[in-house]
Amino acid sequence: MTREARRGGSSGAPRSVDVARLAGVSQKTVSRVFNDEPYVSADVRRRVLDAAEELGYRLNSAARALASGRTRSIGVVTLGTALYGPASLIMGVERAVRDTGYTLRVVNTMEGDPAGVAGAVDSLLDQGVDGIVISEPIDDGYDGDLSARLDVPVLVLGAPPFPAPKALAAGVGADLMAHTATEHLLELGHDTVHHLAGPQRWYAAQDRLEGWRAALTEHDRTVPPVVEGDWSASSGYAAGRELASDGNLTAVFAANDDMAIGLIRALTEAGLRVPEDVSVVGFDDIPVAAYVTPPLTTVRQPFDAVAQEGLKRLVHTIENPQADPLPASDPPIDLVVRASTAPPPTRQARPGRRTASRSSRGRRSPPLNGGTNAHN
Repeated sequence: MTREARRGGSSGAPRSVDVARLAGVSQKTVSRVFNDEPYVSADVRRRVLDAAEELGYRLNSAARALASGRTRSIGVVTLGTALYGPASLIMGVERAVRDTGYTLRVVNTMEGDPAGVAGAVDSLLDQGVDGIVISEPIDDGYDGDLSARLDVPVLVLGAPPFPAPKALAAGVGADLMAHTATEHLLELGHDTVHHLAGPQRWYAAQDRLEGWRAALTEHDRTVPPVVEGDWSASSGYAAGRELASDGNLTAVFAANDDMAIGLIRALTEAGLRVPEDVSVVGFDDIPVAAYVTPPLTTVRQPFDAVAQEGLKRLVHTIENPQADPLPASDPPIDLVVRASTAPPPTRQARPGRRTASRSSRGRRSPPLNGGTNAHN
């Protein structure tokens, strides 16, 4: 009988229930066999192992795990990219893992592959990892159910959690950081804030757009049309050339620093001064942000803190499977105020810009209450 027929035509990775059905035993007996528990007859043990081998169940990984109780390894699913944010987060995970006594096994996915996450998860499970970190920043369109495969604790970074029995989330809160960046510009007196967004297939781009829009809506400000880039400085430059023709433009929140830097270059070439004419805020606080002209106001992402807390919670769940998960802390919001933001210019014509009438700019509200966690 073929493997597919043995499963009754089911698809996906084989599970312990499939092994139990084929061996003619209970699922608990399968668990006892793979946990090397006593009081299992030699005949039953042989039937279970034979069924597991026929189905392609993770027999080899289980055998390796039995030798030490656990493989003491953590798998990471990540998009293969050199972009600063995802790369920094993975570096933070690598540093955090060193302190846990676990080894790290990384599987890269490719953008545009709908089955990339599912395939990566299966690969790591086949290696017998004790837990999985999913740092997959893109909505890849995969609509399958991974919950049957995810029989180990899973930590999801910066994205919605997968429907797994032991799913944890960390690195959320980009919407609150974007909200703070937008409010900083409103507090300076700008009537509204334009947004240079990242590609909307990325969860981070969606969150930052949501936080920007929420801040404007809460304060009854006009929500300008969104300009979308691709995270690169060149796309920020292209957006800046487009936005420079808007005579009502006084403030822009860019979804990352690279796009903000390209934007500033285009505005400068169009004869607009930053921040005297247009204020710009970025996101990430890349190393060069403090050294561009003008130094860039930005939101600093706590990559190491997110990784350390996330790994601590993941390891706790691995080693204490019956205990409640450790609670997640609120993400820190660190707005680094530099020289690229200032109050809006006075209402007067400037070279290359048309005069903006009061009626076309929307209502000006008094300064907002509250401050931000700002550092020079």
